[in-house]
Amino acid sequence: MTTDASPLASTGTSTSPSRPRATGRVTLADVARLAEVSPITVSRALRGERAVHPDLVARVKSAAQRLGYVPDPAARALASRHSAHVAVLIPMLSNALFVDLLEEVQRTLRAAGYQSLIGVTHYDIGEEEQLLREQLQHRPAGLMVTGLDRSEATRALIAQSGVPCVHLMELSEVPGVYSVGFSQADAAATLTRHLLSRGRRRIAFAAAQLDPRTMQRREGWRRELKAAGAYDATLEWLNPAPSSLALGGQMLEQILELKRPVDAIFFCNDDLAQGALLAALRLGVAVPERIAIAGFNDLTGSDQMLPALTTVRTPRGEVGAAAARMLLALMRGEGVAQPAVDAGYQLMVRAST
Repeated sequence: MTTDASPLASTGTSTSPSRPRATGRVTLADVARLAEVSPITVSRALRGERAVHPDLVARVKSAAQRLGYVPDPAARALASRHSAHVAVLIPMLSNALFVDLLEEVQRTLRAAGYQSLIGVTHYDIGEEEQLLREQLQHRPAGLMVTGLDRSEATRALIAQSGVPCVHLMELSEVPGVYSVGFSQADAAATLTRHLLSRGRRRIAFAAAQLDPRTMQRREGWRRELKAAGAYDATLEWLNPAPSSLALGGQMLEQILELKRPVDAIFFCNDDLAQGALLAALRLGVAVPERIAIAGFNDLTGSDQMLPALTTVRTPRGEVGAAAARMLLALMRGEGVAQPAVDAGYQLMVRAST
């Protein structure tokens, strides 16, 4: 290699002849010259490709750092037909469940040189379709979408894009579909069996938002109560409003007014159950003596309620990390031995039941 890099290495200035004078932008060729490697080696080293020797990677990264090199995402997308970002579509950012998931997705992707570009669907399949169309215009390297329920147009977009895709929080048995999650219905059934084991027979199911995963929990609750001969359709309390502490308190008050007393309530999410516990304290309703209260997801604060809330701990962080690892393998063209990864769940029995 020639010594063209020596003036650049010694001064660290913006005098490289290959750098555009109008903008002063450091180019990939500048980094290659300083590291004494080819531009393609620089590109591969910065993408984290395993074929590049660690010594060369160290040289390239050192040169890039000295020059203050920032890759041009548009140029990279044009050259590789894909960008270095992954589109992640989730229903809500206000729900701690998805915040926990995103933390692990981003942590895993960033370590591999990818950025996550987040889209919020608000549980609207039409909005999800529009977001996906917009994201695909930017040539993402990969896709993550929440759940399995979506429009046929969105399914077609995913299938025809050729972009690797992993589905979050649910499990698919469809060949060619990759997913990381757990059985929402089985988790709900496990909690319902626990309530039955405590001698509860009049068990209400109180739900908000009414998204597909909430409805799957209802199916698990129904299944166990029917098997026990204790199912009563009038004990389904469904409200399409967003889940909240306030709504949970309102639901508790409404259920307590029923002519036939209820001895347990399975709330579809912990914020509803937390609101119900606070309302019970305010109203002087003994929990669990008068009525048992249980939630779902084991959100922050559930173990600190009075009494502490029985719930199902869902593996949001584990789902995010495992899904990101699966997607990285797909983007690298590596085989995925297990296309549907069950991350499991855990029943957290506490004083509220």
